[in-house]
Amino acid sequence: MKTYFITGGAGFIGSTLTERLLNEGNKIITLDNFCDFYDQKIKEDNIKLFLNNPNYKLYRGDIRNRIDIKKVFDENEIDVVMHLAAMAGVRPSIEDPILYQNVNGLGTQNLLEEAKLHNVKNLVMASSSSVYGNCKEVPFREDMVVDFAISPYAATKKANEVMAHVYHKLNNMNIIMLRFFTVYGPKQRPDLAINKFTRLMLNDEEIPMFGDGTTSRDYTYVDDIVDGICKSCDYVMNNDNVYEIINLGSNNPISLKQMIEVIGKTLGIEPKIKQMNMQPGDVDRTFADINKAKELLGYNPSISFEEGIKKFIEWYKEKRHSI
Repeated sequence: MKTYFITGGAGFIGSTLTERLLNEGNKIITLDNFCDFYDQKIKEDNIKLFLNNPNYKLYRGDIRNRIDIKKVFDENEIDVVMHLAAMAGVRPSIEDPILYQNVNGLGTQNLLEEAKLHNVKNLVMASSSSVYGNCKEVPFREDMVVDFAISPYAATKKANEVMAHVYHKLNNMNIIMLRFFTVYGPKQRPDLAINKFTRLMLNDEEIPMFGDGTTSRDYTYVDDIVDGICKSCDYVMNNDNVYEIINLGSNNPISLKQMIEVIGKTLGIEPKIKQMNMQPGDVDRTFADINKAKELLGYNPSISFEEGIKKFIEWYKEKRHSI
């Protein structure tokens, strides 16, 4: 049995990761602040099945508060930290960049500092494909220069990669930074496009399509992402002197227009499109080169976009009807 400390563990990816690790017989410690970025009841629902599990422990706290983080490290023997907690979203970061810097920047350094002080050496941390900005060359490789962020959110994620390297170098910490590419699937946040568009179509409302529909994203099913996270945790626990930046994507970009069409076809609904201007901070495309993840981790995403959308819609309808 291993003990995993997951920050942001009540969220979309965190709760999906928790379920898998608990099913494998591990001990999970979660820290989450249940902020009001979206309906707090969603996070409460994400974790309710874990609360009676003796191998699950929940701390309600904020990574901006060193005391909250210190308490977790003081009270537990931790094998690996999985840092998912963050203020997410490109567009909201433009409206409140200071908040994003405080949570994603200061909060992450608080975690790194407490891990150092408690001699916890193994960390896997969430970065983002947003660090690539509008790189012209595709697919996006980890060795590309990513110094030209176009949103505060992206800038905080790039800064975290740099700070993590400092802690690796000075404190002999094993760290993998995972650049996630547009994660979707059951439990996806309600503000994200696939969830939002499904809801709008079922309510017979218009779909806001920003731009001409040719922008594309490397949509990656959440179970594939979780598999990559678990493999990363195994890697840092079983190797020395690790600092790696690794893409976790599907290597299969889907255009905005195609995404809307697949959701509509799966629902059996003809989408009503409302043409909108491109939004500040949005990138034209994301496209992951996943060769490094395959070689180092044995990562191999297996869920096609069409299959993933079908699984998401089945979950969405079940949750919708159960409310």
